Amino acid sequence: MAQILRLAPLALAVASGTARAAPENLTEPETATSATLPAPSKDWFFVRGYFETGGTSIVDSATSKMLGMVNTSGWSDLAFDPMGKVYYVAETLWSKGNRGTRQDMVSVYDAKTLLLQTEIPIPGRLIIGAQLNNFAVSADGKTGYVYNLTPAASVNVVDLVKRKFVKNVELPGCAGMMPIAEGLVSVCSDGSLATVNLTGAKAEITRSAPFFVPTVDPVFDSFSYSAVKKQAVFISYTGLIYTAKIGAKPEVAAPFSIQAAAGLRAGDTKPLDVNWLPGGWQVSAWHRASNHLYVLMHMGEYWSQKELGSEIWDVDLTAKKVVRRFPLEDKAGNLEVTQGDKPKLFVNSGRDGVVIDLATWKAGPKIKRISGGIISTIEAP
Repeated sequence: MAQILRLAPLALAVASGTARAAPENLTEPETATSATLPAPSKDWFFVRGYFETGGTSIVDSATSKMLGMVNTSGWSDLAFDPMGKVYYVAETLWSKGNRGTRQDMVSVYDAKTLLLQTEIPIPGRLIIGAQLNNFAVSADGKTGYVYNLTPAASVNVVDLVKRKFVKNVELPGCAGMMPIAEGLVSVCSDGSLATVNLTGAKAEITRSAPFFVPTVDPVFDSFSYSAVKKQAVFISYTGLIYTAKIGAKPEVAAPFSIQAAAGLRAGDTKPLDVNWLPGGWQVSAWHRASNHLYVLMHMGEYWSQKELGSEIWDVDLTAKKVVRRFPLEDKAGNLEVTQGDKPKLFVNSGRDGVVIDLATWKAGPKIKRISGGIISTIEAP
């Protein structure tokens, strides 16, 4: 016992000496930094994450790498500033997540820092998210159009320069925003195109003759529209392709069959008649400069329009001919194309995506867990 007591002071002394001999902490204090992005590029993809990722991923088509994320909620739609300075998000939020005070707004995010700049309050909008054509910005970047359903269809007009709500315009039975100089054009449930003229004190709405029969062969709502060219491309459930000049008086050309353009039997509405048909959610992508349309196709019968695509068909719209059929390793529900001189496709389904170089038709490495949401690109000026 005496020996233990004699060793205790020695142990304390050793411990004390060790503490005194410890080297000084030479770690420098961390300095917070903030990365910034270059101006939005026509070679980027914007991939919606829905609820699983909580935002829209920005993917560089050249490297297949994620560059950043725009803060989009599940119930929101994304639109682009033609000047490339900001991103616009039309969204609906609740103060307690899924309940509480409802807030409808257009949120404005800096394109370089992705930080919130401001919020523009608007009346109630359609509570649905990630639709291609429910939110659009005019070609001059001054006006935003937000689709609404209360349950009557209408459009919230937003002044993006003064950043304030302007007015609500009723648009019965129509959806899909295509901005023009006079206002916008929308697709209607009777198969017509409605032109909304907003140049006067009161909105004036005129309708074209129906160009499709919705109860027989509807067109997909994920149509492609060029605000620069003022042209649109639609595809129907049976595979009819319509091209249209969009303006105060829209003009729709006679359609042609995508199957016939590939040398096959045209699609039809007969029950149990199996054929190649377009399908998925975002079923087609239009490259404006080359005038090529890329379509997700599958083998199925009429009303299988939600079936994922097993092939991509490359349609030369000028020649009205399918020039390539590309089998997919994994079936896909969405596709979009970049608008630059060296276009690339992005296809996804589930949570994975892949970039396809259209110069070689070679697919890059699979991008895991990028999301299976819809895809957007920026139109080249």
